[in-house]
Amino acid sequence: FPQPGLILATYDENGTANAMNAAWGGIVGNDKIIIELASHKTTDNIMNRKAFTVSIGDKEHMLACDYVGIVSGNKVPDKMEKAGFTTKSEFVDAPVINELPVALECELIKVLEGSMYFAKIVNIVADESVLSDERKITLSKFFPITYDPSEHGYYVLGERVGNAFKDGAKLK
Repeated sequence: FPQPGLILATYDENGTANAMNAAWGGIVGNDKIIIELASHKTTDNIMNRKAFTVSIGDKEHMLACDYVGIVSGNKVPDKMEKAGFTTKSEFVDAPVINELPVALECELIKVLEGSMYFAKIVNIVADESVLSDERKITLSKFFPITYDPSEHGYYVLGERVGNAFKDGAKLK
């Protein structure tokens, strides 16, 4: 708590792009990610293609991000179009959502305990609009959303309050 606003995208057996909203996940180590998922069209697609992308939902696209989480690709096959999402493929057999400024391209390593999808991050895609002068993703230009499960709300990450690996040294 709070949880990330992750948008997973996959291709189905016909090559049609699909996306869903997920909150139970995060990066583990330098180049791995794990996401807990119940059974969905997305999980079937991951098992068939062994790949998926994870985009970070942002303030500008909150409505579309919520929409892909509440509508099933099994019932609404054109939900990506209705959300206003277009896609491209880069390094893995899964779509990158063009409208979301940050995406991780992932290859499935294995499924743990039946529902935890453990994957290797093989590439990071970041739009120029969220990069600093040093070419790093910066929260002064990127406004990711987080999910509050207790009140079912989306929130934008807030202001910078300190300097990691530096400010705590004042207590030494």
